Amino acid sequence: MKYLLDTARLESIEHFVEYYPISGVSSNPSIVKKEGRIDFFSHMRRIREIIGRERMFHVQVSAQDFEGMLRDADAILEGIDSEVYVKIPANETGFKAMKSLKGQGVHVTATAVYSAAQGLLAMECGADYLAPYFNRMENLGTDPEEEIRLMAAMAKRDGYPTRVLAASFKNMGQVNRALRAGAEAVTIDPEVFAKGVALAAVKEAVDTFDQDWNSNFGAITIADMK
Repeated sequence: MKYLLDTARLESIEHFVEYYPISGVSSNPSIVKKEGRIDFFSHMRRIREIIGRERMFHVQVSAQDFEGMLRDADAILEGIDSEVYVKIPANETGFKAMKSLKGQGVHVTATAVYSAAQGLLAMECGADYLAPYFNRMENLGTDPEEEIRLMAAMAKRDGYPTRVLAASFKNMGQVNRALRAGAEAVTIDPEVFAKGVALAAVKEAVDTFDQDWNSNFGAITIADMK
C-alpha cells in the first residue's frame, strides 16, 4: 500500500513528506496549471530534490500525438531523471506510445483510465502502473471498485507486473474503497488527505488525554519524570 501526493505544490510536498509515509508524487498538466507559469523543469527537479530518488515521481506528457508523446517523454527523462514514471493517456495513441517507451525500458504509468478494458490493454502494452479515475468513474455511473477489482485480479492471475495506482478522489472514504478493491497505491490531493486525518474526534481525544495528564501531574512530561 503506497500513498502518493497528487500535486506540484512545493510547500505541500515538503510538509507531507516530513510528517507522513509518502511514497511519491504524481503530476499532470492540470495540476501544473495550479502553480501558474512556472519554469517547468526547474520546478520538477525541485520536487525530485524534496522527495529523493527513493520515492516515485510520475510526470505526464502534454502532447496528444504519438511523436509528440515520445518527444515529451524524452524531455521529461532528460530534464528530470531517468527514474521518472512517464504518464501516458490510456487511449489508442497512448497505447502505441506505451509500447514504444516500454521497449526502451522507460517506466510508464497509464493514466485517464475509466474502465478495466483500458487497464487490461495498458497491461498488455507493459505499463508499470494504471491510474483509474475513481471519482470521475463514479460520476459517470461506472462502478470504480468493480473496475479496479477486475484490473487487480487480472494482473495477479496472468502474472503482469502492472500495479493499480488509483487517482481522482474527493474524500478518504473513496480512497479506502479503492484500496479495499485491490489498488496497491493511491495518489491523493493534499487537501483531501489533510481533511481525512484532521478529524474533530481525534483532536477531542488528544485534548482530553492532555487535560487528564495535567490535572494529575501538572505541566511535567513523562520524560521529565525519568
